[in-house]
Amino acid sequence: MNNQFLTIIFNKMKKVTKWALPVAMIVFLSACDSKNEEGSTGSHQDSTAHQHHEGMDMGDKETGKVTLKDDKLNAVYQHYIHLTTALINSDTAEAKIASSAIEAGLGQVSQGSRGAKTAAQITEAKDIESQRSLYSELSDEFIPLVKKAGLSSGELYVDFCPMANKDKGGYWLSGQKEIKNPYMGNKMISCGQVKETIN
Repeated sequence: MNNQFLTIIFNKMKKVTKWALPVAMIVFLSACDSKNEEGSTGSHQDSTAHQHHEGMDMGDKETGKVTLKDDKLNAVYQHYIHLTTALINSDTAEAKIASSAIEAGLGQVSQGSRGAKTAAQITEAKDIESQRSLYSELSDEFIPLVKKAGLSSGELYVDFCPMANKDKGGYWLSGQKEIKNPYMGNKMISCGQVKETIN
């Protein structure tokens, strides 16, 4: 009787174990996966935040904590620096992103419509040389707007490269004294000179 009872219990336990063990394993493994995902998501967020923070730091260094008196123009200036950096790095895709933002921003600025059209052409340009040529036009349109608006903090430098645009020369704005040439990129990164300081 006792042996028969034990056999019945043992058989039932075998049946339960057949389905319970895989279920328990699935629950256990999914718990591990979600913990790993949380860990990896957390580390991804940390690294993204770190990269973003680094980007912000670079932006601060690049713009030299420059603030224009006109808020709308100040926002455009941040995109202009983004565009300049993209051209220094010969990055056509980033240049398109920056010029698209400049187009939108200059559309909101008094006397910015001409610059907005030039920015749109940079977005449509197929290669880096075309973007650089149009950047020269954009800078010629943007620099007088910045001078007129004035700065509430920092200093800006009007830089000039005599070899830009097939030796016609080209101007650009920078928040730092060190020359980083958007017209030449890595070929001649330090070609140029500061022609004027805006403060």
